[in-house]
Amino acid sequence: MANLEINTSQNVNLDYKIVSVGERILAFLIDIFLFFVYFYIVELITEAMHMAFSDQWTVFGLQQLLLLPVMFYSLYMHILFDGRTVGKMAMKIKVVKVDGSPAHWSDYLILWMLRLVDLWIFLGSIGLLSIIFSDKRQRVGDHAAGTVVISTKNKVNISHTILEEIEDNHQPMFLNVTDLTDKDVRLIKETYNIALKSNDFNTLKLLRNKVESVLGTSSDLYDKQYIDTVLKDYNHFTQNM
Repeated sequence: MANLEINTSQNVNLDYKIVSVGERILAFLIDIFLFFVYFYIVELITEAMHMAFSDQWTVFGLQQLLLLPVMFYSLYMHILFDGRTVGKMAMKIKVVKVDGSPAHWSDYLILWMLRLVDLWIFLGSIGLLSIIFSDKRQRVGDHAAGTVVISTKNKVNISHTILEEIEDNHQPMFLNVTDLTDKDVRLIKETYNIALKSNDFNTLKLLRNKVESVLGTSSDLYDKQYIDTVLKDYNHFTQNM
């Protein structure tokens, strides 16, 4: 399985596991199965409408409206569920930007528009070949949107490596630190400690920029203060759950 890595000057990697072709296909097949179930339900509703309406064009128009959710399924699911469809949720995978940060709605729009090329032209062979021969397992849409599909499995449980001593009256500054996972925080703390021990301010700056981009924060705190505050805020919320 390929890894998406962000290399620091101390060769510390903030990495994400990029999923295999097989995992992406299974997630797609799960979504396709849901489509068939939905189509069956629509067919039952259509039969009922034939009994309620004598005008066949009215029935046809209502049927097409019922089919719209399938047409836009990938787009609105990715937007609403942070880069995931039902199939991706089941496989514990998601779409993110190449640098590991959350994708934007416009990225999902590009992915949706290029599904025609990747999945439906030549029975999906274009998208499949693109994934196979890409270092980051990207289909054509991923290349255009600057996204990859990563695994969210194997979350690291909270341990002594991420615990911080915090005072009882600690007031958190960054409320969305819970968007991070235990694995994220462990990697942040490991990189942070290495940078401090070696006085590597470049790594500290790179780490701070990465965390700020993920959390969407903008702070006047110095790099060391910022990372230290993020770690304490995360522990404040997770220890009080």
